[in-house]
Amino acid sequence: MDRALDGIRVLDLSRVYAAPAGSMILADLGADVIRIESPMGTDSMRDWGPFVNGHSSYYFTANRNKRSITLNLKSHEGLTIFKQLVAKADIVLENFKTGTLKKLGIDFDELKKINNRIILCSVTGFGQTGPMRTEPGFDPVIQAMSGLMDVTGHPDGEPTKVGIPIADILTSKYVAIGILAALRMRDNNGVGQHIDLSLLDVQISSMANIASGYLNTGMESKRLGNQHNNVVPYQVFDCKDQPLMICVGNNHLFRQLCILLDKPEWVSDHRFQTNEKRLEYKDILVPWIAEQMLANTADNWLEKFSQYGIPAGKVNSITQAFNDPQVIARETVGTMLHPVMGEVKLTKSPLRFSGLNIRCDLAPPILGEHTNLFLQEELGLDEGEIAALKKQGVI
Repeated sequence: MDRALDGIRVLDLSRVYAAPAGSMILADLGADVIRIESPMGTDSMRDWGPFVNGHSSYYFTANRNKRSITLNLKSHEGLTIFKQLVAKADIVLENFKTGTLKKLGIDFDELKKINNRIILCSVTGFGQTGPMRTEPGFDPVIQAMSGLMDVTGHPDGEPTKVGIPIADILTSKYVAIGILAALRMRDNNGVGQHIDLSLLDVQISSMANIASGYLNTGMESKRLGNQHNNVVPYQVFDCKDQPLMICVGNNHLFRQLCILLDKPEWVSDHRFQTNEKRLEYKDILVPWIAEQMLANTADNWLEKFSQYGIPAGKVNSITQAFNDPQVIARETVGTMLHPVMGEVKLTKSPLRFSGLNIRCDLAPPILGEHTNLFLQEELGLDEGEIAALKKQGVI
């Protein structure tokens, strides 16, 4: 079965998570993604645990289905090789500090002289413009600056970061979306372009209802723990054995909840007849619901909620999540053969197509794993030439 991006080549100069995870999406779709790192190694994520036989499981999360070569871009020979690769590539992805590519002589103006169809995607903390354009930007910094931490956590607690690098993860999706859009535009006009993608921009745009509410009313959202800012009841409740998240998103679902809880009087109570009213009187309604929820186990409630069409789910641990029958049924975990570790397990792409094959065959590569063979096949270098490049520190 064909893959969507067969024939597309990505030269991936990026490190850590946001940009590499974006190129991994392209690799899953069939693109030939070539990771290019310094011979000394430039991706600090390789040093982040937990480790399995000396290899970082963290690194695995953003680098499946890629090949890895080493290349010293600070050397004349390394730059020459890189430019040769650019001539036959479709995309260059990088997340150096703003201005680094220009210093190296491979910014977009130079790259398009080599290949006017090249697409350059630059991922930085703060973008190519603005007073912070040269500052480093890591996910927790972005979560803090964007206001996300200020609205995350319990009302009486401190600002809290999300449990995963959400700004990085969201940015990775925009890496893929932006590149796919640029490829489509290139189909129309025949030329590439430069994509300027900022983690801060992504997280600001992802503030969703928090942002639109503030921009149009001036109201600042506050930390509400596991409650919703604008919908009631829409939060976690303790059951007899473990917590349960329930989402009563409209008046119909609230009526269903009242029937389920055998509280028909709540339906006619003027304080609860609309979401706006329920929000106003949530300090009365929520404790009443909480009292009812303690009467049964989470599984018992889930069965009832399903019967009444009310969205609900247990607050699972990671172990419980990966052993959930629905997660297993969707085959979300795949196995790949690593050259050192043998079989490794990784989450698979969530995309499911009726007529496309999603790639899941190359384990995250060892640093420089494919350098020799790649240079032989792509540039026709022989063993002696490759040995000389190694001796010079070029690869």
